[in-house]
Amino acid sequence: MIDLGISKIALIGAVALVVIGPEKLPRLARTVGGWIGKAQRYVANAKAEVNRSMDLEELKKMRETVEDAARNVESSIQTSAADFEKTWEEVSTAPLETPPLAYKRPNKNWRIKQGAMPQWYKARNGVRTRALSGAARVARFRPPGVR
Repeated sequence: MIDLGISKIALIGAVALVVIGPEKLPRLARTVGGWIGKAQRYVANAKAEVNRSMDLEELKKMRETVEDAARNVESSIQTSAADFEKTWEEVSTAPLETPPLAYKRPNKNWRIKQGAMPQWYKARNGVRTRALSGAARVARFRPPGVR
């Protein structure tokens, strides 16, 4: 590219000051600055467009690899399902050596609800309504004066 150092820029500025004049130089500098800004924006937009197209190509390649992996998984599932169905047919058509055992219900009546005893009856007759831990029971029934 063009190699512009501080000395060359100062020389160009001095020549422009002499040729153009001090009255028109600020307006010309604004105009040139606007052109340079437009050129920089154009170059930045071109770079962004190239980067977007490259990203789009990468995404297309990635999508193709994901689709290939999905097809491979689907085919493996279909083959394993076919193998399972074949094995299931072999097992289900084979005669059973022993008949299956029938369910026998236990003789407990755990499903039958016992009659509810009222709370006032429990309190009057000293029925324990809350469970005590071992340490609490020892502390409660310890004789007085024994530690």
